[in-house]
Amino acid sequence: MSRRRAGSLGWNVAGLVLFAVMVFPVFWMLSTAFKGNDQIYSVDPVWVPGHPTLSHFRDALHRQYFWTDVKNSVIVVLVTVGIALVLSFFAAVALAKYRFGGRKLFIVLVIGIQMLPQAGLIIPLYVVLGKHGQVNALTGVILVYLTFALPFCVWTLRGFILGIPKDLEEAAMVDGSTRLGAFVRILLPLVAPGLVATSVFAFITSWNEFIFANTLLHSGGKQTITVWLSYLYGGNRFVDWGEIMAASTLISIPVVIFFLLVQRRIAFGLTAGAVRG
Repeated sequence: MSRRRAGSLGWNVAGLVLFAVMVFPVFWMLSTAFKGNDQIYSVDPVWVPGHPTLSHFRDALHRQYFWTDVKNSVIVVLVTVGIALVLSFFAAVALAKYRFGGRKLFIVLVIGIQMLPQAGLIIPLYVVLGKHGQVNALTGVILVYLTFALPFCVWTLRGFILGIPKDLEEAAMVDGSTRLGAFVRILLPLVAPGLVATSVFAFITSWNEFIFANTLLHSGGKQTITVWLSYLYGGNRFVDWGEIMAASTLISIPVVIFFLLVQRRIAFGLTAGAVRG
């Protein structure tokens, strides 16, 4: 076997091992969700459920506040993604196509905000939101999520827009189109993959976020689904791992569905957004 072939085989094996390490927690979650309690708490691990059951899923679906907190998460995610896409798109267009005072400082601040540790901002954000009556309110959580989603979205979309030749818009205006018409017909369709990539980031980040939601939301009927999931663990000596894994599976479904809907455009959007800085 040649050295080149041996090296290729080694990388393939390393890739398979890495893939197995990443996939195993998901496999174990799904497997446990369908196991009976006797198999879950068996001394010898049961890899595949012998007699799959849906009882854990039924228990999770009928648990108090499940559907209410799902609705809260959907509201938070949709509003966050929608506002983040609109604001970041116009901000990215301004940064990429126009020169104005404070432009470089604004770009530096966008990068700097992404470097700040989120956990270190919990107390100051809590104090600010508390002064304005936004603690224990979904609007407060949305504002916090926008604080972290907007800088990333702006930076990604700016790089993507910089990769679009200006000649395309100029040619459209030469042909009689207005600046707004060129913007809608030329720039907006070309930047669609970038919008998809940033929307995926905003969606996953908002849907899975726990620390800020757990800190800001106190009432059971006003919490997000990730906070609801944390209460399943409880403080009792017995932990219903089957229900926890079933609920985790249910909570993962929206992310998977959203990713499948946009996966055709996400790869191109992520790479195109990093062409130029």
